[in-house]
Amino acid sequence: MNQNTPLSPRLPRLPLHPEDVAHRVLSAAQLRARGVSAAQTSAQCLPGGPWQHLLPGVYLLHPGPPTGRERLHGALLYAGRPPASARRAPAGPADAGYGESMVTGVAALALYGFASVGDVEALHRIDVLVPRTRRLRSTRFVEVVRAASMPRAVRVGELPVAPVERALADAVAGTVDAACVRRLLTEAVRDRHCEPAAVVRELSEAKLLGRPAVVGAVDALLAEGRAVAEARLYAMVREHGLPEPLWNVELRLPGGLPLGGVDAFWPDQAVAVELDARAPRYGAPGRRGRAEEDPQWSAYAAKRERLERLGITVVHLSPRKLREAADQQATVVRTALMAAADREPAAYVMVLPR
Repeated sequence: MNQNTPLSPRLPRLPLHPEDVAHRVLSAAQLRARGVSAAQTSAQCLPGGPWQHLLPGVYLLHPGPPTGRERLHGALLYAGRPPASARRAPAGPADAGYGESMVTGVAALALYGFASVGDVEALHRIDVLVPRTRRLRSTRFVEVVRAASMPRAVRVGELPVAPVERALADAVAGTVDAACVRRLLTEAVRDRHCEPAAVVRELSEAKLLGRPAVVGAVDALLAEGRAVAEARLYAMVREHGLPEPLWNVELRLPGGLPLGGVDAFWPDQAVAVELDARAPRYGAPGRRGRAEEDPQWSAYAAKRERLERLGITVVHLSPRKLREAADQQATVVRTALMAAADREPAAYVMVLPR
């Protein structure tokens, strides 16, 4: 007997495809939609039978141990089942059965390919994100995580998965190991899964920034984000044929008064580029603080005003813009360089390495 063999003359023939997880793991509602009664399902799950009761209301249609993908699919079916009051509504045969649920935490990071969390097959626990109003308990290998506001799921293969920054926050919430938190956050930025600002925002909303395991890791995250943004800036200048600037310099007036550092400077055109790689700041939980309440932003604005009074054009670039629209940002810098011929000469400034 194999997985495609009808299990009983009284059972409808089910399309069990060994390569298709969605046909090896089905919910009770999906089995009913395929003509399998509750009594028939129970009979198939008796000791020594060909099926298994994987999770409440979820069945594995073969006798062997579940694979990692089968456990993920089963976790989503369990978390996505409708409330008891709505379970009488029949499910269509093609209904995925996930509802609003999505994979989050370490399991989601494994699906995104994070090297620091290992393979999907090695997962001992699967976190599943559901709306806060769902009455659903964690069970066996499934950990239910509730959200006041559900994010938009990302499809990884056939599975709905929380965005990387939300999955990171849920993974961090489940560990007190500072080294592990640092590895996760650093890999997220180094391998370009997401931007530091998005991660810090999610950690802030989850009220995790004050945890001892997170404080130092956020500093490492921002440093990694800064390095990645600088590498993107170098690549943008060279790949788009911009003149080579003076990199990472300090500007001063001839008398020695410091004007501040910039990431790139074209002295002949008096154009400076500055990366906005600040740590995000927030006011009330879940809300971004106003820019004028951010002393770091105030320092940025004051430096820009000083330089522009001296005739130096300052171009602000964000890591996100460099990542998503490098062509557009190169055009902005090129335009500033070309416009130098039409401006009054800038004041003389000293340029020092920093």
